[in-house]
Parts: sequence; structure tokens; C-alpha cells
Amino acid sequence: MSLKIRLARAGAKKRPYYHIVVADSRSPRDGRFIEKVGSYNPMLPADHADRIRLVDERIKHWLSNGALATDRVARFLGNAGLAPKPTYNEQPKQSAPKAKAQERAKAAAAAVAA
Repeated sequence: MSLKIRLARAGAKKRPYYHIVVADSRSPRDGRFIEKVGSYNPMLPADHADRIRLVDERIKHWLSNGALATDRVARFLGNAGLAPKPTYNEQPKQSAPKAKAQERAKAAAAAVAA
């Protein structure tokens, strides 16, 4: 049985609230889970103490038993020091201005500086 540490939505409409749960990877997102190991309230400010609550002891137990965290939960665990922080690949430069637009921006900046 492959285990995941993931989010399960529990909030009302337009009021998101998530439980951090350990579940079988085949279970539905909001369905059956094995254990609740924390909560995440995205409505609170980023520096609020109750935004992310984790049960450190149980998370360490499940990670040692082979549970894998999803991307969002891995970021939470990395910030809490319970797991290594995930690395993210650099985003593509496709949306960056093209060469002519960059030249025009440099020329405009030089004109303002002069």
C-alpha cells in the first residue's frame, strides 16, 4: 500500500480549510484516510501561528514508514524542518519580453537616466 501525506479539503464554499492527512494513494482526496496529522488554513495571514499546524511526532513516524508527501505538503514539512525542502526547476522564459522589447526597455531606461 503506497501512502501519501496530502491535503483533504474540509472548508465551506469560498472558505478553504484543509486537513493534512495520511492516506492510501488510491483513496479520494476528501474520502477515506488513515490519520489526520495537521491542518492548513490559507485564509489566515502567512505569519499567523495557526495557519499551518503539524503533529511532528506522527509525521516523522509516517515518513519513516515510507509515506510520500505531495508538493504542497512537502513545502510545509521543509519549512518546519521535518523533511528536506523540495527543489523546484526554473520556470520557462517563454513569457519574458522578446529581444526587441528588451532593447526598447533599455533605451527608455537610458533616456530617463540621461
